[in-house]
Amino acid sequence: MRAPVAVLGIFVADLAFRAPRLPLMGETILGQGFKDGPGGKGSNQAIAAARAGGDARMITRIGRDTFGDMAQKAWAADGIDTSAVAIDEHLPTGAAFIFVSTETGNNAIIVESGAAAKLSPADVVAAESVIRGSKVLITQFEQPVETAIAGLSLARRHGVITILNPAPALPVDDAIYALCDYVTPNETEAATLTGLKVETEAEALAAAKEFVRRGAKNALITLGEKGALLHGEAGTHRVPAFKVEKVVETTGAGDAFNGGFAVALAEGQSPVDAIRFGCATAGLSVQKPGTAPSMPTRTEIEAMLRAG
Repeated sequence: MRAPVAVLGIFVADLAFRAPRLPLMGETILGQGFKDGPGGKGSNQAIAAARAGGDARMITRIGRDTFGDMAQKAWAADGIDTSAVAIDEHLPTGAAFIFVSTETGNNAIIVESGAAAKLSPADVVAAESVIRGSKVLITQFEQPVETAIAGLSLARRHGVITILNPAPALPVDDAIYALCDYVTPNETEAATLTGLKVETEAEALAAAKEFVRRGAKNALITLGEKGALLHGEAGTHRVPAFKVEKVVETTGAGDAFNGGFAVALAEGQSPVDAIRFGCATAGLSVQKPGTAPSMPTRTEIEAMLRAG
């Protein structure tokens, strides 16, 4: 039986452009590739969780339009439960502009949430049975913060493990961290949220301690090619990343990590083993182009774990 993971977040259609650099204001440059496909942090994490072996359940809002059809098709392909997906008859499904550097594989993104911007605490209440029946709930900040708080609160009430991936980094009241079993920012997000510089492992640990001081049970700071750092009730651990042959695109790597990490926790793996599972999931994702399309399968993840 697959471990149930609920994901509260948004779907957007990713419109990805590849070029050597971003244009200057008023400038037009020629691209070197274009691709559209399913995206949005919540949807990406749900797809990552489903492919990693979890029973993923999506909680969101989409429009009744072409991009909404793209969402439904993507979720159906990976067997994601959409019983808590609301269809908005008035607002369009969201979209994201993604610039991908052909030189480095790094990215820059603009997100318009569309119908998911109206994802509300009432939608969370409507999804209570989905959350109650899950082992883990993961949410982010692409939908309204009050909705994320409602989801974390409801999950905590039902004894569900809570993960907050605070992206994009937004100013929030510290009270939200008391609802988090794990808060999982990357280095940039950790620096923005704590006001501390996060460029070294020691600085990452200081930021993690600050999240715990603010109320989180555990802070898990993802460090890209350096792995991840955990601090809190589960102890202090630095877990290295897996070596990869070539980074093709980093878009979605954080979502891959969080989706994999959530599944491993839902299966009862230890926090450190769950981080290794998440690192393997992310390490595989950066070797393929795209966001949701780059999410690896359970077979691929287990092969990377065995290879060490």
